[in-house]
Amino acid sequence: MASRALSALRLTAASCARSSSNRAAIGHLHRQRYGRRYPVLLVGTDGSTVRLRYREPKRILMMPLDSNTLPEAERKARLRRHFPSKPKAKQEETFEGIDLDTYKKFWKK
Repeated sequence: MASRALSALRLTAASCARSSSNRAAIGHLHRQRYGRRYPVLLVGTDGSTVRLRYREPKRILMMPLDSNTLPEAERKARLRRHFPSKPKAKQEETFEGIDLDTYKKFWKK
Protein backbone atom coordinates (compact mmCIF):
# COMPACT_ATOMS: atom_id res chain seq x y z
CA MET A 1 0.00 0.00 0.00
CA ALA A 2 2.74 2.42 0.99
CA SER A 3 4.85 1.54 -2.04
CA ARG A 4 1.89 2.18 -4.35
CA ALA A 5 1.38 5.63 -2.78
CA LEU A 6 5.09 6.45 -3.12
CA SER A 7 5.16 5.41 -6.78
CA ALA A 8 2.07 7.52 -7.47
CA LEU A 9 3.68 10.46 -5.71
CA ARG A 10 6.88 10.07 -7.78
CA LEU A 11 4.89 9.97 -11.02
CA THR A 12 2.97 13.13 -10.25
CA ALA A 13 6.11 15.00 -9.11
CA ALA A 14 8.09 13.92 -12.17
CA SER A 15 5.34 14.53 -14.71
CA CYS A 16 4.50 18.05 -13.52
CA ALA A 17 5.73 20.27 -16.36
CA ARG A 18 3.96 23.46 -15.34
CA SER A 19 6.11 26.31 -14.08
CA SER A 20 4.85 27.56 -10.77
CA SER A 21 6.17 29.49 -7.81
CA ASN A 22 6.96 26.23 -6.03
CA ARG A 23 9.16 25.05 -8.87
CA ALA A 24 11.09 28.32 -8.89
CA ALA A 25 11.59 28.14 -5.14
CA ILE A 26 13.06 24.62 -5.31
CA GLY A 27 15.50 25.12 -8.16
CA HIS A 28 16.84 27.99 -10.19
CA LEU A 29 15.27 29.85 -13.08
CA HIS A 30 16.06 28.16 -16.38
CA ARG A 31 17.03 31.21 -18.45
CA GLN A 32 19.99 31.82 -20.65
CA ARG A 33 20.38 35.39 -19.35
CA TYR A 34 19.16 37.32 -16.40
CA GLY A 35 16.18 39.44 -17.37
CA ARG A 36 17.22 42.79 -15.82
CA ARG A 37 17.63 45.65 -18.27
CA TYR A 38 18.93 49.13 -17.38
CA PRO A 39 17.84 52.48 -18.85
CA VAL A 40 20.59 53.89 -21.08
CA LEU A 41 20.92 56.95 -23.32
CA LEU A 42 22.09 56.00 -26.84
CA VAL A 43 23.83 58.79 -28.78
CA GLY A 44 23.95 58.45 -32.56
CA THR A 45 26.70 59.69 -34.86
CA ASP A 46 24.60 62.69 -35.88
CA GLY A 47 24.00 63.72 -32.25
CA SER A 48 20.49 62.29 -31.94
CA THR A 49 19.62 60.60 -28.64
CA VAL A 50 17.36 57.65 -27.87
CA ARG A 51 16.46 56.16 -24.49
CA LEU A 52 16.56 52.36 -24.46
CA ARG A 53 17.05 49.44 -22.08
CA TYR A 54 20.49 47.76 -22.09
CA ARG A 55 21.89 44.65 -20.41
CA GLU A 56 24.69 46.53 -18.56
CA PRO A 57 24.24 49.51 -16.23
CA LYS A 58 25.76 52.40 -18.20
CA ARG A 59 24.74 56.04 -18.48
CA ILE A 60 25.57 56.72 -22.14
CA LEU A 61 26.32 54.52 -25.15
CA MET A 62 27.83 56.16 -28.22
CA MET A 63 27.52 54.70 -31.68
CA PRO A 64 30.86 54.36 -33.51
CA LEU A 65 31.58 56.95 -36.16
CA ASP A 66 31.97 55.70 -39.73
CA SER A 67 35.31 57.08 -40.89
CA ASN A 68 34.44 56.53 -44.56
CA THR A 69 31.85 59.31 -44.46
CA LEU A 70 34.25 61.92 -43.02
CA PRO A 71 36.25 64.42 -45.11
CA GLU A 72 39.82 63.36 -45.81
CA ALA A 73 41.44 65.98 -43.54
CA GLU A 74 39.23 65.12 -40.56
CA ARG A 75 39.76 61.38 -41.07
CA LYS A 76 43.55 61.81 -41.05
CA ALA A 77 43.34 64.00 -37.93
CA ARG A 78 41.32 61.32 -36.12
CA LEU A 79 43.81 58.63 -37.15
CA ARG A 80 46.69 60.78 -35.86
CA ARG A 81 44.93 61.13 -32.49
CA HIS A 82 44.25 57.39 -32.23
CA PHE A 83 47.70 56.30 -33.38
CA PRO A 84 50.26 58.90 -32.28
CA SER A 85 53.72 58.78 -33.81
CA LYS A 86 56.55 57.16 -31.90
CA PRO A 87 58.51 59.50 -29.63
CA LYS A 88 61.78 60.70 -31.11
CA ALA A 89 64.99 59.56 -29.49
CA LYS A 90 66.58 62.27 -27.33
CA GLN A 91 70.23 63.13 -27.63
CA GLU A 92 72.33 61.98 -24.72
CA GLU A 93 73.90 64.62 -22.51
CA THR A 94 77.63 64.88 -22.64
CA PHE A 95 79.75 66.31 -19.85
CA GLU A 96 82.38 67.82 -22.14
CA GLY A 97 81.13 71.41 -21.88
CA ILE A 98 80.74 71.41 -18.08
CA ASP A 99 83.42 72.97 -15.88
CA LEU A 100 83.78 70.60 -12.90
CA ASP A 101 85.72 73.15 -10.82
CA THR A 102 82.56 75.24 -10.34
CA TYR A 103 80.85 72.31 -8.60
CA LYS A 104 83.81 71.28 -6.47
CA LYS A 105 82.38 72.97 -3.37
CA PHE A 106 79.41 70.58 -3.36
CA TRP A 107 81.52 67.40 -3.21
CA LYS A 108 82.21 65.76 0.11
CA LYS A 109 85.81 65.05 1.03
